[in-house]
Amino acid sequence: MVNKIFMIAAFIGVPLSVIGSLLHWSSIVMFIIYCLTIIALSSFMGRATESLAIVAGPRIGGLLNATFGNAVELIIAIFALREGLTEVVLASLTGSVLGNLLLVAGLSFFIGGLKYKRQKFNVFDARHNSGLLMFAVIVAFVIPEVFSVNMDGDQTLSLSIGVAIILILLYLAALFFKLVTHRGVYQVEHNGESGHHDEVPEWTVKKSITILALATIAVAYVSENLVHTFEVVAESFGWSELFIGIIIVAIVGNAAEHASAVVMAYKNKMDIAVEIAIGSTLQIAMFVAPLLVLISLFFPTGMSLVFTLPELVSMAAAVLLMISLSNDGETNWFEGATLLAAYAIMGIGFYLL
Repeated sequence: MVNKIFMIAAFIGVPLSVIGSLLHWSSIVMFIIYCLTIIALSSFMGRATESLAIVAGPRIGGLLNATFGNAVELIIAIFALREGLTEVVLASLTGSVLGNLLLVAGLSFFIGGLKYKRQKFNVFDARHNSGLLMFAVIVAFVIPEVFSVNMDGDQTLSLSIGVAIILILLYLAALFFKLVTHRGVYQVEHNGESGHHDEVPEWTVKKSITILALATIAVAYVSENLVHTFEVVAESFGWSELFIGIIIVAIVGNAAEHASAVVMAYKNKMDIAVEIAIGSTLQIAMFVAPLLVLISLFFPTGMSLVFTLPELVSMAAAVLLMISLSNDGETNWFEGATLLAAYAIMGIGFYLL
């Protein structure tokens, strides 16, 4: 039933997006249409990557979910950079980190925990990811902010470029470590996941890849138009660029992985659910964010990897809370509620800021 609703929304939303853009409909109306269309298209991307995950296994499946989920946000961010909206882009990166660690993981732990009293996932992956989260968010994001205090704009941008290159190299090394040199070394069996390989994917590999490609193209078109509505929407509702980036863009841009992670948790496939939530955060912090810094060099306004103090504190708090709750390799609905409560508190703060 839900899949049919998303299918109808996508088939109606894409033509409406084109027609409304050509006829110059109200920016607020188009903002709503664009957001709903992207969410509907993201559901197709989520179903396609879920089919691929069944064939490829939990680690690669989680990576695919994170990658194509973040592709939507990357596309939105590139168009925003072209318009010079660097604050919105930085805020959307913050929103993705908070959204994945608190909202996505929180919903997954909560929904899965309502069905199963205890859910387990690979504790070795959790500990490995904890170190990367500490490095990517707390070290790589805080250091540019600290040094930028005594630097001019060009020096800060140069520092950001150096940090961006290091982050990308380390992210590629992390993938090589998990998928090649140490693949299966820390693999463990969990209750409820032993039947994973007996599942039949909804779509074939060829069909899944085709749908992913078409959905990504459609998302790119809709995202470009969505960016042009930000200014009017912000003025109409009294929202700041910070709030739009952290809450609205982050939720819309990550809709695919939000849905996929919750579905996986409900099916007691916590390895994939956790890999989507934490893996997506790492990909945002160590690949998407630095890649956007490098891409911004081709536009009139370069983007330094310097966040505001509320953004940095919120991201650091989210990382520490996730590490504290996930390092034992087990979760339950109350831990999910704790993560959701933290997200709500931060959301209120950014709304009022």
